[in-house]
Amino acid sequence: MISSVRLKPLNWQPYIAPVELSEATPEQLDAMKVTPSAKKVSEYVRTLVHDPESYLARTVLFNAIMYVEGGLARPDRELGALGASMVNGCKFCAVVHARRHAELTKSDDVVTALYLDKPERLGPRDAAIYSFARRLSAAPSEATADDIVSLRSVGMNDAEIIDLIHAISIFGWANRLMHVLGHAESGK
Repeated sequence: MISSVRLKPLNWQPYIAPVELSEATPEQLDAMKVTPSAKKVSEYVRTLVHDPESYLARTVLFNAIMYVEGGLARPDRELGALGASMVNGCKFCAVVHARRHAELTKSDDVVTALYLDKPERLGPRDAAIYSFARRLSAAPSEATADDIVSLRSVGMNDAEIIDLIHAISIFGWANRLMHVLGHAESGK
C-alpha cells in the first residue's frame, strides 16, 4: 500500500537560473514577501520573480484561491489540485498536494486509492471532486451542467463549487509554469 508518508518530496530543478537573494532588486525582494504558502522562498519562487510584478499578482491570486479561510474546505481544494496535477503530469505538485491532503485529513486513504488508480475506493464526495478535477483539467470545454449536478448531489453549494473550479484551474496554470521552467526529480 502506498502511504502519503512514503510519498517523498521531490526537488524542483529550474531551467532558468533563479534570482539570487543577494542580487535581487528591491522590487523582487518586496514581491518575494508574498510566497505561495507563506512558508519559504524556494527556487521556484526565485525563478518566477524575474518578473516581480506578474509574480506578485500570481501569488496573491494563488493564495486567495488555495489558502483563504471559509468556503470550500482546504482538503477539498487540495484534492482538486491533486487531480489537476495528476492529469497535467506535474509530479511535483501531485506529491505536494497528496501529502497536504493526507496531513489535513489525517488519513492517506484517498491518496493511496488515487496512486493505486483505484478511484472506486473513494467516498462519494471525494469521488465527485476528483472526477470533476480530472474532467476539467483534461478538457475544460467538455464540462457540463451535469458536472455541477454531480457536485451538488454530494452536498456542495455554489460557492464551494466555484472555489473548487478556481483551485483546479489555478493548477492548470501552476503546472504549466513548473513544466516549462524546470523539472522535478527524486529528493536525495
